[in-house]
Amino acid sequence: MKLNYFVVICFLIFLPPLWGQQEFIRGKLLDVQTGEPVVFATIRIKGKAVGVISNQDGGFRIPKKFKELGDVLVISSMGYQKKEIPIAGLSSEDINIVRLFQGVLELSEAVVTARKKRRRPSPRRIVRKAIEAIPVNFPQNAFSTIGYYRDYQLNQKNEYINLNEAIIEVFDEGFDELDHKTSQVRIYDYKRNEDFKRYSLAEQRYNYQTQQKVINNAFLPDYGGNEFIILRIHDALRNHKVNSFDFVNVLEQDLLRNHHFFLEEDTYLGNDVLYTIGFRKSLPGHRVYGILYISKQNFAIHGMEYSVYDRLKTNTVKKINKYNTNKQLVFEVITEYKPIEDKMFLNYISFHNSFQLWDAPVFMLRGITVDLSKKCFIVTFSDLPVRKSATNLRNYKFRFEGRKVKFLRGNLRQNVMELYPDMEKSESQLMFKEIENHERRGRLEKEFLDIKISDIKDLEGNVLNKWISRDYQQFREYFVQQINQKTHPIPDSLLMKKDRPIFKDQPIVRPDNFEEYWMNTPLK
Repeated sequence: MKLNYFVVICFLIFLPPLWGQQEFIRGKLLDVQTGEPVVFATIRIKGKAVGVISNQDGGFRIPKKFKELGDVLVISSMGYQKKEIPIAGLSSEDINIVRLFQGVLELSEAVVTARKKRRRPSPRRIVRKAIEAIPVNFPQNAFSTIGYYRDYQLNQKNEYINLNEAIIEVFDEGFDELDHKTSQVRIYDYKRNEDFKRYSLAEQRYNYQTQQKVINNAFLPDYGGNEFIILRIHDALRNHKVNSFDFVNVLEQDLLRNHHFFLEEDTYLGNDVLYTIGFRKSLPGHRVYGILYISKQNFAIHGMEYSVYDRLKTNTVKKINKYNTNKQLVFEVITEYKPIEDKMFLNYISFHNSFQLWDAPVFMLRGITVDLSKKCFIVTFSDLPVRKSATNLRNYKFRFEGRKVKFLRGNLRQNVMELYPDMEKSESQLMFKEIENHERRGRLEKEFLDIKISDIKDLEGNVLNKWISRDYQQFREYFVQQINQKTHPIPDSLLMKKDRPIFKDQPIVRPDNFEEYWMNTPLK
């Protein structure tokens, strides 16, 4: 299919909000037994090559125009029975609840399996055959995917913040080529979603020097700040020939070598039955949990889940996850592929990591000086301290030339504390004179004067000089809406620059059929 494109404007920040012109039908997928959201289910328009993937809350949006056309939704998900729903029967105003039944083994298949009585192959053999079959099962020729990209964060209240959305097209030269060198991206549309909260500190890049924003026990290069490139690199199947991420590394060489595998119960995807292979890896500071979904027919890999947890840290909500652990997630990558004709194409990829944001102290020391006339130390706080904690002399630990300095008394005036040493007049006079001389020379080494002040609070309860850490969850996700197996050359000027943030000074290009695609914004 040949598409005509036009450049809207060179800089994203001036883009007119065409994405706001569509109206949507909203829905939410729930497990009929547990009532839990069905995450990452595929919702497609029957007979059309477009659709979306359900969000973390099971939510999804479909343009109302499909209702007017009398179309039907086809819903499928790993482990669930496929379901078809006429869009005409869905409410245009309320959130439509759709309940899915878990997949069951059909009787005819059970009889056939019982008659054959084959011994199941070992999990390692299944995985080995699946890896060896990648060149056969995945496309070697050029193709493109068009889909919905987003990155966002969840705060400690599980609220969406800093949501950015885009419709993009990825041009892939085929699995025989190196993705990071040959694949290109074109941005159709972008939205910095102001309907959700923004928090600038959480938007900044990871900083391992100041430690203000870090991933605990892990390091993530920022690749020029381009979040989509970070996401793309974490598709271990697409990058099976190169180092993708720890501890998959080079998938075709290291996955089998680095992990212990075991068979789990089969998973049902529509009418297909998939091998479900669990795998684990234990390290001194981390524990890895993973699942592979592999076709019994041709050993095509339909999906891969890979989660790394910090063995030494419990998550903030102390919640038990699907792997029966309450440890803190470091990162998780979930990838699903779907068959089209005889090849497997990306359906979605989600890369999720936790990070810590450190807020600078609210209550701080403004300075410590000496008053030669009073022969005392002057401690100045940024705000009014609680008198009881500020006048407790045990909270002030001073050492002069390695010797402990005891205090006889203290005097608190507003936010200023005077500390009078318990020593002879001549001794204190000599100490303060030496301190003053060192200050004049600009050299006041810790070995000469060591000061530690602790356990003091201001009137708001803020602890002196205490940095506050908060845990956040970062998500980068790409959900494919359409696949084109025929591509055509695109001018470099219309392609995304990989070495800069995806939403900064990038060209936007819209095809003639731009309105066929939409952003599956999370439900509020």
